[in-house]
Amino acid sequence: MEVPVRRQWIVTMVSTVTSVACLVGAPIAIAAPDPGDIAVGTVTAVEPLAPEAVLPGSENSQRILYRSTTARDEPTITSAAVYFPPGDAPAGGWPVIAWAHGTIGLGDQSAYSIAGPGARERDWAYLGTWLKQGYAIVAADYAGLGTPGDHPYLNGKVEAHNVVDAVKAATRQYSSLAKKWAVVGQSQGGGAAVTTARYATEFGGPELDYRGAVGTGVPAYIEHILLPLGPHMPPIKLGAHTTAYVLYILNGLRTTFPELNIESYLNDSGRDWLARANTSTLEPFGDELTASGVVLGDLFARPLAQIPNLPTLLAGYMGMPESGYDKPVFLGHGLQDTDVLTPLTLTFAAKMQATGQPVTLRTYPTDHSGAVNASLVDSVPFVRDLFD
Repeated sequence: MEVPVRRQWIVTMVSTVTSVACLVGAPIAIAAPDPGDIAVGTVTAVEPLAPEAVLPGSENSQRILYRSTTARDEPTITSAAVYFPPGDAPAGGWPVIAWAHGTIGLGDQSAYSIAGPGARERDWAYLGTWLKQGYAIVAADYAGLGTPGDHPYLNGKVEAHNVVDAVKAATRQYSSLAKKWAVVGQSQGGGAAVTTARYATEFGGPELDYRGAVGTGVPAYIEHILLPLGPHMPPIKLGAHTTAYVLYILNGLRTTFPELNIESYLNDSGRDWLARANTSTLEPFGDELTASGVVLGDLFARPLAQIPNLPTLLAGYMGMPESGYDKPVFLGHGLQDTDVLTPLTLTFAAKMQATGQPVTLRTYPTDHSGAVNASLVDSVPFVRDLFD
């Protein structure tokens, strides 16, 4: 669908003024366009990436802002980093890998296209491998990270919209990019990649040529950990990351379902930690939780299970589809993973296989983070075959 003339004028003016301001270091003093006036997948600005967000070995990398969708199907402007391999693009353009990153925090300062990866050595090695294989990389930030609004953490459909729209925006902006693409992701991004795989053809439409997905550390059925939460449950201190993840999920529920009044299930301390989580970066926030000896059960005023039909609500919000995939999906998981328990992801893969989904599962003798690069021996040829 063509962008109407008025909308295109807005997009052009915002992009031009923003780019000039970035070059001269001037503050941007213009009113942001109403996202509802802009077509999905439209670039609204192009900016240089901060040095810490530039993938080593990439050339002419940039940050794009584009129209996408956030919680409650509301329009929003979000962002992505676009990384190009060195040299001239092949005939037809660089094939695209959409990178769905893992949990980095909820604060704008955490955004991938602003601060780069949290697990820098791991992710740069991983993305560098794809770059060397001749793929351009489009790394979506997800709605509310680095752009206005709150991030609906683990809202699978929102993440899928953000990933697909980033590819759509980048391939519209850069003629050197091909329309054929695959999605890869780790942890939160592993779930985002799998959910994207379910909706990529629907959300992308005929404009894009979606080929398949790779997910590592995929957080299958982790919604179940929220069901028993309430006063004094759990009664012991959990790992800092687990506690942070739960507070991030509660923030995501608050963003997606404000009518639930999530704060009412928490005491004063719980509400304070919920607010801190919403502006945090994962690693320092985890350190803060550890130093304070936070026990999740001590943050609740009443059981979360009092939310009507909580299991169904959580499954719809953060559960991953077990069927409906039209292209191949690769799942890689560490057998020593304690962030996302291995049996749950294996169960998810088994359910996909039972319904005839095009899924490939591989396991590795490593932990949650280690599975990322350990999986490359299998995922690189898997993706190569997708593009043949």
